[in-house]
Amino acid sequence: MTAVVLTPRGPFSLAAGLRFLEGFAPAPDSGGRDGTLRLAFPSDDGRFTVTAAVRQDETSATSSAGAGRAGIVRAEIALHPTGAPSAGARSTGAGGASPVGPGTPRHPAAADVARILSLDVDGSGLPALGSAEPLVAELMDEFPGLRPVCFPSPYEAAAWAVIGQRVRMSHAAAVKTLLAQRYGHRVEVAGHELFAFPAPQVLRTLTSFPGLTEVKVRRLHGVAEAAAAGELDAARLRALPAEDALAALRELPGIGPFSAELILIRGAGHPDLFPRHEPRLHAAMADAYALPGPTADVAELVRLAERWRPYRSWIAFLLRARAGERVRSRSTGPYCGRTRCSS
Repeated sequence: MTAVVLTPRGPFSLAAGLRFLEGFAPAPDSGGRDGTLRLAFPSDDGRFTVTAAVRQDETSATSSAGAGRAGIVRAEIALHPTGAPSAGARSTGAGGASPVGPGTPRHPAAADVARILSLDVDGSGLPALGSAEPLVAELMDEFPGLRPVCFPSPYEAAAWAVIGQRVRMSHAAAVKTLLAQRYGHRVEVAGHELFAFPAPQVLRTLTSFPGLTEVKVRRLHGVAEAAAAGELDAARLRALPAEDALAALRELPGIGPFSAELILIRGAGHPDLFPRHEPRLHAAMADAYALPGPTADVAELVRLAERWRPYRSWIAFLLRARAGERVRSRSTGPYCGRTRCSS
């Protein structure tokens, strides 16, 4: 086990991320109520399961005002051999690492942990953005320190997109959990049992599974093959122009425009891409900006979102979080919870 220190640049609250994960359908229950985020996911080559127990030092500086500094994030990272052959997969560390900037510890999975928590992006410009854009300031005050919490990898995000097609999110979450329990690697992280999602070479061997149609199984094979070939590497996807990355993702079987955006934003952790194919976000944005008409004009929303640069993905995430809180107050379940949210 290796201790890694990540220093947030700009507002950040791990506690806020843990609260979000309580209602995020794809996220397994990892016992984060004690302030610890527990992660388990396969490395790119399938030879290891990466685990991390992540905690944050106390801080009082996560509001949009930006006074002081966010607490240091500490992660205890371990690589657990699975005994699985690499099957020709290109090894990039674990889960498709992306650069996290100067001073990043040189552990092979540190970049993955940083990406999952959106700590690989300099967020120090958020307070200034909030000063220039009232909506951003409101969102940062409502959700102090909350940054997007990403999937462990674009591969897992793509698999979730396939599993969740045309079914209730509660059903998709149950299928994903069962897949991990039957075909993933069982590990213990900070006193809790977790099951990592199956590695690509394992998923490629799947012939049938309860809750998955034959079409979805074939599509999952395509996702696994793309991951094994290095096509779903997070750093690779983020290095491409966004439209090129989205076009490449849409070449995957069963991946349409909505899912491609999900993979790039919440899988690869792209910080500055406005989702053009997310109607719930568009409705929330039209409400926030008091736009007229029963439906929002996407071109107008894209123009308004230019004000959010260079954090368009992040502000869209916060706007969805606000919409979720409002629905939560009117119903028994969260808008972005285990039965309602697909992204």
